[in-house]
Amino acid sequence: MKGLESTQLQFFAKNGIINKYLCVFNLNHLCVKRITTKKLKTRLIILLLMTALGVSAWTLSIRFEGETPEIKLLDCPKFCGMDTPLTIQVSDQKTGLRKIWVGFRIEDKEAIFYEKKFSVDLWKGKSSDTNHIIKFALEPKKNFFPDGIGTLRISVWDQSWRNFFKGNNIYLEKNLIIDTDYPKIEIISRKHHFNQGGAGLVIYRVSEAHTVNGVKVGDTFFPGMTGLFNDPKVYATFLAVSHEQGPGTEIYIQAEDQAHNQGRAPFTYNIRKKQFKRDIIRITDRFLRKKMPEFKRASDIGGNLAEQFLAVNQKERLANFQTIQSICQQSRNTMLWKNSFLRLPKSATRAGFGDRRTYHYQSKVIDHQVHLGIDLASTYHSPVPAANDGIIVHADRIGIFGRTVIIDHGFGLFSLYSHMNRFSVKSGDTVYKGDIIGHTGTTGLAGGDHLHFSVLIKGVFTNPLEWWDRNWIQYNITDKIESARELINEGL
Repeated sequence: MKGLESTQLQFFAKNGIINKYLCVFNLNHLCVKRITTKKLKTRLIILLLMTALGVSAWTLSIRFEGETPEIKLLDCPKFCGMDTPLTIQVSDQKTGLRKIWVGFRIEDKEAIFYEKKFSVDLWKGKSSDTNHIIKFALEPKKNFFPDGIGTLRISVWDQSWRNFFKGNNIYLEKNLIIDTDYPKIEIISRKHHFNQGGAGLVIYRVSEAHTVNGVKVGDTFFPGMTGLFNDPKVYATFLAVSHEQGPGTEIYIQAEDQAHNQGRAPFTYNIRKKQFKRDIIRITDRFLRKKMPEFKRASDIGGNLAEQFLAVNQKERLANFQTIQSICQQSRNTMLWKNSFLRLPKSATRAGFGDRRTYHYQSKVIDHQVHLGIDLASTYHSPVPAANDGIIVHADRIGIFGRTVIIDHGFGLFSLYSHMNRFSVKSGDTVYKGDIIGHTGTTGLAGGDHLHFSVLIKGVFTNPLEWWDRNWIQYNITDKIESARELINEGL
């Protein structure tokens, strides 16, 4: 209409033409607006529907998740005794736990040991319980379970809506052996006489295979070992009565089977009390100036000479004992040695086993220790023979003991040679009685050239005098083994 002249407009107005035109224009404009609004509403509805469908699909994917719960047998041994503890862990990290059921069946007997249902958070659609620990014991006697093979049964469900809203399920079975009978122990050896600080041998039979057995001397356990006899259920245990254990020390045999049932058998024995020698060791400044620098470099000890000596004689000594005991825990399951042990040839005894030593410095008592070997002195740098057949398990320095060789003679028996000047062997070497393994010296805390000789059983120091004695070996070791063989061959 912009292009119409005023006269033309007047003409159209007079004839009613302009009113018609304006009416048509307004109607078209309204139609366009209505069409646009309708499209927007349609798109909005579609968007809302798609969002709702997406949220629903996402929610359903969570509610209908298909990951099964997990079962872990944290502590579930194959053999179960009277009160063997069992520990089970169940978990579900998606929708959480719905229900746990634990039972055990053997023959016609069955018992439920655990059953629990978990609540669900309706808003979140899952349980807050995603991990659960179950601890219990089968208690065979209480539940009238016979000995034998039974089945542990575990079933767990989660909060998923799968399986008609019952949830994902995992079911686990594990066979367990109920064993409530303790091992029976039969003593075979006789005449068990021990000296305080001495050694001995006990031979016995255990009714069950696969047991952990041995002899308990006070709080110390000496494991039994097979191999001496044809019967695999016959064990021999070499034991030591320490220098601190007198006649009142309790000694007995014990055996524990795979279900942790324990059998225990006392036997007749005698411990002869021994009075150990008392000795005074006088510490001089000259000795300290000579020896302490070596230990100060190795152990970074401080203080004056006397304080350094006390640190070495106490803390270092204890650490060295622990090192030796650790070395003597693993032994060959074979009796490598035979007959009596050799003593350093042409040597004089300078200190005895079990000597109660008092250390004096500048006329004052500064320490007390026990000497756990025999000091033997011969000529300067004397050759040192292996006391008996065996395998070298250590050839290196050990603190106050200096250069030290340790030989494993089998069945838990070891010999130790200290303060040596040099070695002729290395770890792993096989040596025979009389072989030269090194030479005497003054290494470690030695005041003069000598050999410190010790005998140990599973890390417990025992009196070397017994092992040098042919009669003691025969009466306490050899004759016992031969007598046991005769009894076993006769069918005992």
